[in-house]
Amino acid sequence: MTLTILEGSTFCICDDRGDVGEETSGFFAHDTRFLSILRLTINGKRPLLLSSAQVEYFSAAFYLRNPLAGGLPQDTLSITRRRFVGEGMQERIMLRNEGMEPISFTLGLEIGCDFADIMSVKEHDFALGDPVHAEPLPSPVDPVYDAENNQFVLADPEDAARTQVILSERGTTNGSGIMYEVELAPRGTWDLQLDVVPSIDGSEVAPKLVERRFGDELVRVRDSLAAWQLRVPQLRAGWEDLERSFGQSVSDLASLRMRSATDPGRGRLPAAGMPWFMTVFGRDTIITCLQTLLFGPELASTALRVLAELQAREDDPSIDAEPGKIVHEVRTGKAAKHWFRTYYGTVDATPLYLVLLSEVWRWTDDRPLMLELKEPALRALEWIDRWGDRDGDGFVEYQRRSDHGLENQSWKDSGDSQRFADGRIAQPPIAPAEVQGYVYDAKRRMAELAREVWRDRELADRLNREAKELRERFDEAFWVEANGSYYALALDGDKQRVDSRCSNMGHLLWSGIVFPHRVDAVVDTLMGDALWSGWGIRTMSEQDAAYNPLSYHNGTVWPHDNSLVAWGLARYGRWPEMQRIAQRLLQAARYFGYQLPEVFAGLRRSETTFPIAYPTAARPQAWAAGTPVLLLQLLLGLQPDIRRHSLETIAPPELPTWVKSLRLSGVRAFDRQWNVRLDEGRVRVEEA
Repeated sequence: MTLTILEGSTFCICDDRGDVGEETSGFFAHDTRFLSILRLTINGKRPLLLSSAQVEYFSAAFYLRNPLAGGLPQDTLSITRRRFVGEGMQERIMLRNEGMEPISFTLGLEIGCDFADIMSVKEHDFALGDPVHAEPLPSPVDPVYDAENNQFVLADPEDAARTQVILSERGTTNGSGIMYEVELAPRGTWDLQLDVVPSIDGSEVAPKLVERRFGDELVRVRDSLAAWQLRVPQLRAGWEDLERSFGQSVSDLASLRMRSATDPGRGRLPAAGMPWFMTVFGRDTIITCLQTLLFGPELASTALRVLAELQAREDDPSIDAEPGKIVHEVRTGKAAKHWFRTYYGTVDATPLYLVLLSEVWRWTDDRPLMLELKEPALRALEWIDRWGDRDGDGFVEYQRRSDHGLENQSWKDSGDSQRFADGRIAQPPIAPAEVQGYVYDAKRRMAELAREVWRDRELADRLNREAKELRERFDEAFWVEANGSYYALALDGDKQRVDSRCSNMGHLLWSGIVFPHRVDAVVDTLMGDALWSGWGIRTMSEQDAAYNPLSYHNGTVWPHDNSLVAWGLARYGRWPEMQRIAQRLLQAARYFGYQLPEVFAGLRRSETTFPIAYPTAARPQAWAAGTPVLLLQLLLGLQPDIRRHSLETIAPPELPTWVKSLRLSGVRAFDRQWNVRLDEGRVRVEEA
């Protein structure tokens, strides 16, 4: 079992005894592994596990007992490892003789680092990489002992990166670490502190300053967590699945907040997820912000500003960039050198950026922010029309130009996700259905901003006209009159409908591009047995040839995907179906410790007693953590009224009895706080 702790984009992955040594474990910062080996031994053997767990998202504790080695009697020595991650990592190892006789033993620490970039390490991960064909990782560097400062220094042989491991006690060094000869009287104790300091540019920190810095960091991190917990709304609910899932989301999203590597002073925004995506991801960051505006505008406002700064200014095929395009992924350190610093291989982040910009305005009426971000918004609109529509047919398509980028650049970005009903893989350029919906929604929203804030009626009229034409053109090109009628997944390079039935059509409800006379057919397809698993809507229907309930994008259930479908159902007033998705997803969360994973298997609920985990799903993962927050908002029918500067509910007059009663206090909209009550099936909103 692995255990992860993190603070921002700095994190440690270890086993349940606290050791680092597996191919994909380590201490990471700046998208670089700064410690790939950290093993503790007693008399040459690994201690035995009692219990271990994350204490807070940035700290963990490991409780161990001695192995039967070197003559130590069983259960004589208790071992506690406490670990904290801030900008670096600090660990305290505490030993206690629990027996009635004096004992002596050798404590060993093995230390090493390969300074691998995070993308190379990810390739050895079963879920998201290709371990069989991955390039070998660099050999670990042996630690060099600095006796004057009682520290080990590990230097990257290819670069300036280095790691300091500063020790509180002196011992006997060897080529791979250090050993301590320890003698303990009955009930006697001994402890050792390690401070691990990463440096991407080769600079060193004086050891005497490190402990003080770690103390300051711990205070800062705890203060940040406390401030977050006070700022987000407080929920008390009679439905335990809802209350506990919401509470876990608050904790997970706190852990995933990070500062932009390009502008740390901007504030915090959500990273995509642990462990390989603790960085800015355009699509994931935007969707998470859309899901969590119930928490207030801070995450979203920071994300909008950071993404505007990263918006592409030039045409650069090597990173799939075109002017006006919103970034897909940002990397630092060795990953930036070996792979890319910014990569733009996403077709949907640009229209979604405009959707988020509008949604922040609708919750805040923050006109200065809308004026500040007018130019990035206009550049994004220009990208949609000039670069996004590659062949002038009125639809936004993608096709990779980089030699090592993503083949598929919609949210289902695995290599085999764009398939026809008969299983054939569609060839690019690909025009995904949901992206056309995002563009439709973005243009209508920007028309509203142009009219109300920018005072540009000509632009507003043009965007509304273009959205109307896109809606009609889309319906004609994507509608499939077969097997119940539905919207195709995409158009391929020959403008053929990629005719598998997928959850993507639910995003079309969210965007509002679906004509009213099509809604019944779309909802019936989404909620029919072929797509509905009983726990949620699958990414692909059982009736399609490529369906596999264990395939990453071809039959699994994604909570964030379902939350956007639920939002679309609410938009069209399909409350029973929306409520069904919310109920089943939050019931599923119970089986994952109330922490919804990125994805889980699409097996039928009627055939499984509980939802089946996808073996390597990211947890925590940002838009999975955002799902319970959005589902709560949808159940309560909460939406801002910008003209009245009020928070309103459009929930139906009688909610299902299983929702029970609840109190949600401290929802922020228009610089005011609002309290929400649900009693006897009715929702009431009042200013706090």
